[in-house]
Amino acid sequence: MQKSNAIIITAGHLDSSNGKTAHGLIRGTERFNIVGVIDDKHPGKDAGEVLDGKKRNIPIYSSIDEFAKNSKEKAVYGIVGVATKGGIIPDSLRIILKDALVHGYGLINGLHEYISDITELADFAKSRGLEIIDVRKPKRFKDLHFWSGKIKSVHCPKIAVLGTDCALGKRTTARFLVEAMRVAGYRAEMIYTGQTGWMQGAKYGFVFDSTLNDFISGEMEHAIVKCWEEAKPDIMFIEGQSSLRNPSGPAGAEWIVSADANAVVLQHNPARKKYKGLEDYPANIADLQDEIALIKIYGAPTVAITINTHKMSESDARIFAAAKEKELGIPVILPLEDGVRQLVAIFKDMIEKSIAQV
Repeated sequence: MQKSNAIIITAGHLDSSNGKTAHGLIRGTERFNIVGVIDDKHPGKDAGEVLDGKKRNIPIYSSIDEFAKNSKEKAVYGIVGVATKGGIIPDSLRIILKDALVHGYGLINGLHEYISDITELADFAKSRGLEIIDVRKPKRFKDLHFWSGKIKSVHCPKIAVLGTDCALGKRTTARFLVEAMRVAGYRAEMIYTGQTGWMQGAKYGFVFDSTLNDFISGEMEHAIVKCWEEAKPDIMFIEGQSSLRNPSGPAGAEWIVSADANAVVLQHNPARKKYKGLEDYPANIADLQDEIALIKIYGAPTVAITINTHKMSESDARIFAAAKEKELGIPVILPLEDGVRQLVAIFKDMIEKSIAQV
């Protein structure tokens, strides 16, 4: 895949959970070469160090103009790296996007509101011959797929990476798992289900929350079957969205039932007791044992727990992980701190037992 140079626009949200698209791209992308981040809170710093203390040689600039004047690299695209409330593009962000166009950069947008629907920006981009890609734009009706049962033709293990809530790092864990299996010598692929997965270069997938409900199961199946037919992987990891019980957008059944998942890796943040954005709503995130039981009812065993340690000390997270591992009888690990290599043996065994290897 030919990489294009790109800057990430975070508009002061790099160090918040609203910057999760930026976080994913900073950690890695096969689609773009990230040459800078635009964030007026952290100019002069390294984006990786701001994110998680790991230097990645991605400089932060206070503005598009500062990047254009001081960077030795040229950008082709400006990527919207933030999730805004309601997925809209506020006036403050529109100003930065217009500035990116003025400097000759095309725009990549994963928000619910489309840049191509904002007349001022769309017309200006067209007049300059600049590309606008609204990743969440739904497919045309003729390109959508109904579920057909072809999923049974896929004979490698399919692992759903689910979570007990949204914005927990499921995509990052799925990428870590793919990378770990590849390092171990296996052909592994990730099925993306969100806009950031596409931005990071995953080849197979669809954008779950911009797909008509009638076609979600079919698009899930189609992505997996296409991956199987073209790449013949030893194993697939399917990026989860939201959670089975999140009342603002329950999701997960399709990953287990329609994708015919062989197993689940469940991501959890022990410090989070309420669903993100629903802190005043009378519903608590389920206990891990209870969530595992629900997943089993849907038809898949949970083979590991991965811990998001946000708002926890590392020592408290490790104490929690050790206690839960003893209680549940499955590995409970910290992906950002320790990686996921510990789980390779589980999936190696599944691969060796799969029909594809017989």
